[in-house]
Amino acid sequence: MNTPPNQTRTAGTRSAAKIALASLAAIALAGLTACSTASSSAVPGGSDGSSSDSATAESPFDLSSANAEGRPRIDPIPEAVAALEASGFEPIQEGKLTIAHSAYEPPLGFLAEDDNRTLLGIEPDIAQLVADGLGLEYTPENVAWADWPLGVESGKYDAVISNVTVTEERKDLFDFATHRDDVVAFAVKADSDIDSITEAKDVSGLKVVVGSGTNQEKILLGWFEENEKNGLPPGEPVYYEDNAASQLALASGRVDAIFGPNPTAAFAAALTGESKVVGTVNGGFPANAQIGVATAKGNGLIDAVGIVLNELIETGVYDEALERWDLQDEAVSESLVNPPGLPRP
Repeated sequence: MNTPPNQTRTAGTRSAAKIALASLAAIALAGLTACSTASSSAVPGGSDGSSSDSATAESPFDLSSANAEGRPRIDPIPEAVAALEASGFEPIQEGKLTIAHSAYEPPLGFLAEDDNRTLLGIEPDIAQLVADGLGLEYTPENVAWADWPLGVESGKYDAVISNVTVTEERKDLFDFATHRDDVVAFAVKADSDIDSITEAKDVSGLKVVVGSGTNQEKILLGWFEENEKNGLPPGEPVYYEDNAASQLALASGRVDAIFGPNPTAAFAAALTGESKVVGTVNGGFPANAQIGVATAKGNGLIDAVGIVLNELIETGVYDEALERWDLQDEAVSESLVNPPGLPRP
């Protein structure tokens, strides 16, 4: 990838770090909920639940605060800076872009294992780049996922980057600039004979862990119903209270697959090697759902954010950021401002 003369980047190499599985447990997501519906939210807590005999795992990710130093960086983008000035938008803190995140799961957003303070993940990486492109200082705020809507709407935060799916209902109050596809994934044991799950017949007769009330549950139950209509064994949904129990069930063979957010599945597979992703589906199936930067409706910020995101995509810096966290499957070819969102309930 060539670097334009007006941009400077620090290459973000994925340093291999020996980490204890107990450390991973401290930052693992307990639930299987996705952020694709207005009522869903990620709940931190719980443990990895790995039954591996090995005390450590070779990680392709640096989960320490040093990771933040390897983030891709860019110089201000003149077009975006000009658009921001013309919009009349004024940041909450002069010269800074205050962005709300929820430190709930790797590789989206989580706290560094060595200081439990530094925000890491693809969302802080994207936020840093957006702030850079606007010529502002990136100022992250770690907030509960349920608290960002009021915070952004009231002006406490300039924007939120926290796995927020674009929906028609949310567009009543917020503007969006998309930066990832909303992807959910099927994960199975690494040594499973199952190598592909992409349609209804592929889950026929399988026991599949899924989060109650999530978009992926809606997809899965629809596929089971389709199998039954076609005279196939439909399959069986299985529900657990947390991710630890789900992972143990998969490892022990009590279930055949886990159907949940792709970032979580991809991260776990890359980190431990004990599972593999065998299929992905858009979280809005059969509609197309996307994740976006969200700002207060009509405050003038979103068009400038969209300019920055599209410049990142065009120059390849966006791809670099995704590759740092093995999230290439969620790449978008263009950032869209306020595209059609998931339909109202």
